[in-house]
Amino acid sequence: MFLRSLLTKINKNKYIDEDIIKKLSRLGIFTITDLFLHYPRAWEDRSKIIPLSEFQKSPFCCVPVKVITREYMGYGNTRAMKAYIEDENGSQAVLLCFNLKKRPWLEKQLTIDSKHMVYGEFKIGNYGELQCSSFDIASISSKKFGKILPVYPLTSGLKQEALRRITANVLEQYSNKIENELPDKIIEKYNLLSKSKALNEIHYPSSMEELERAKKTIIYEELFYLEVMVGKRAIERRMQKTRVKAAESREQGAGSSLTTLQNMLLQRLPFELTKGQLDAASEINGDMNNPVPMARLLQGDVGCGKTLVSFLAALFAVEKNGQAVIMAPTELLARQHAENAARLLEPLGIRIAFLTGNIKAKGRKELLKNLLSGKIDIVVGTHALFSNDVEYKNLTFVVIDEQHRFGVTQRALIIKKGTAIDDVSPNAKSSPDLLMMSATPIPRTLALTVFGDMDVSVIKDMPPGRKPIITHLAKESNEKKVYDFIDKELAQGKQAYFVYPLIEEGDELKDAVSMSERLSKEIFPKYKTALIHSKIDEEEKKQIMDDFRKGKIQILAATSVVEVGVDVPNATCMVIEHAERFGLSALHQLRGRVGRGKDQSYCFLVYSDVLSEDGKTRLKVMLENTDGFVIAEEDLKLRGPGLFAGTEQSGYMTLGLANPIRDIEELNKAREDVFSILENDPDLLLGDNRIIARVLEEAPPFSEVAL
Repeated sequence: MFLRSLLTKINKNKYIDEDIIKKLSRLGIFTITDLFLHYPRAWEDRSKIIPLSEFQKSPFCCVPVKVITREYMGYGNTRAMKAYIEDENGSQAVLLCFNLKKRPWLEKQLTIDSKHMVYGEFKIGNYGELQCSSFDIASISSKKFGKILPVYPLTSGLKQEALRRITANVLEQYSNKIENELPDKIIEKYNLLSKSKALNEIHYPSSMEELERAKKTIIYEELFYLEVMVGKRAIERRMQKTRVKAAESREQGAGSSLTTLQNMLLQRLPFELTKGQLDAASEINGDMNNPVPMARLLQGDVGCGKTLVSFLAALFAVEKNGQAVIMAPTELLARQHAENAARLLEPLGIRIAFLTGNIKAKGRKELLKNLLSGKIDIVVGTHALFSNDVEYKNLTFVVIDEQHRFGVTQRALIIKKGTAIDDVSPNAKSSPDLLMMSATPIPRTLALTVFGDMDVSVIKDMPPGRKPIITHLAKESNEKKVYDFIDKELAQGKQAYFVYPLIEEGDELKDAVSMSERLSKEIFPKYKTALIHSKIDEEEKKQIMDDFRKGKIQILAATSVVEVGVDVPNATCMVIEHAERFGLSALHQLRGRVGRGKDQSYCFLVYSDVLSEDGKTRLKVMLENTDGFVIAEEDLKLRGPGLFAGTEQSGYMTLGLANPIRDIEELNKAREDVFSILENDPDLLLGDNRIIARVLEEAPPFSEVAL
């Protein structure tokens, strides 16, 4: 059977009781499959002796020792013991035994002249002694030594030894029943292990060399099926487009030309679109002219003009008698989109509505009625757009802004709203055209992986006249210089943001609430300061932002709630306190809140005087780069891929060991192999490799996942 078909539940036996079952459930382990897929986070190589003298070559020593003497430190609950040990070569070290009250067995085991096997990380301590505080000991003949042991992620109350015993027992019972999930020719091509062998070697390696083969096997397999999911959708869309006759496309009009309403909007603008905006609009028009539903990702750096491109696309949908939805993750961003849409599109006769969870019942009822009757052309809002009671007359176009902030289910729910209520057109698309937008650029590596079946438009240029933002790093102890600089900018009529990691006091970090008061009363008493964060009422937020936009407020103290959806051209200064606490993408988004006008803008990253190496690395990336794509690549290298662009992983999309950034070579191999099989070798969908066919059958259509 296949691994993921092994749905036998973890039941009580001589190794597992009800308490253990509860603890396993906290780790997401309910079935035999779950247990097998709970991979070790590390391995302890106890297969060979590593004497104490070699601690500099290998800090983890595995050696037989004798206790030569003991010393005690502290009293009562803090009582600790130092057990001095010596190995067969005469090298000595100290085992630090803290918390003796909770670990009394250490005192009983580590008696003078007693002999043990010891495994632990040894290093030179404060007094020049070779010491270890985290170690495992056992009798010289113990089965815990002479092998490589897994180190599993644990939960409270579950011990490493218990999980090792359970896994070993279940492997013995079930692993030989597991069939291969990769085609035989792939296994042979890359000298991979069988699935059964890979599972045994990943949990209990027979050697470090076989462990590496097991890792390689599982990583490749995970990436292979990730690409199968992507490849299926990519080929389906390609085939759909191929089946569309050229004559049908001609009847519907040239794909790239702008429509009447689109041209009317451009004529009203006091500026010209950039080449990137025009190219993206043309590509989107071509897709929306095609009978196959569009699935396009629009990428571009902060401030490049993606929203305007989405407005042009919405006009295309309206001109074809459809309705459009523009969905944003926050009310702040949704409101800004709605206000801009009203300002730009209502003069063209377009009927705009704004829908969030905070719309009052009376107004909401009327709005929903107009949506259903078709009296609203474009509705802008948040998650409320896919509420159960929201129905559309003919939703043909969906925009999802900041797409990575929405989960798979949320995207699917808004897409499902696209089935027209009274549609009788034989040429209707099976689902709405979908445009997803991201101001957090997705590197090519992940774009290929997750959005491999989507068309991608990239706006690389910025509106003319904008100057690059100058970024400065400042220690917290030197922040007076930052305040002095901001004071000069404010004196010239400019505005500033001050962003903090916390809303209220805690964790020894500056917070928005107390710093807002300090900015107002102590640092910049001549200027008006306002406070904004997620707990403030939406109406109050709106009023504050309106006043800031109009210049009635000079300083805005905030949390990262201003990361998206804030566009104030007169704001030229962004100060981010405790900048080391923010991720690179968040720092880049926050920095993009300034530099939206023609004046020179500045971003000050204020960091703690004591800074970790990771913090230094991230801030250096921000100092040296303004390209969002470069920053996104660096962010992924530092943080790992996490959940791919908001994709909730499940089933064959789950990555247990693979990391598409680290394993990019394996990813490219898997992608090449998968597309070759899907396009040229359909026989591999049958027989012993029917697992591929099953995955293909189970892979959801693009409109039901993140893509």
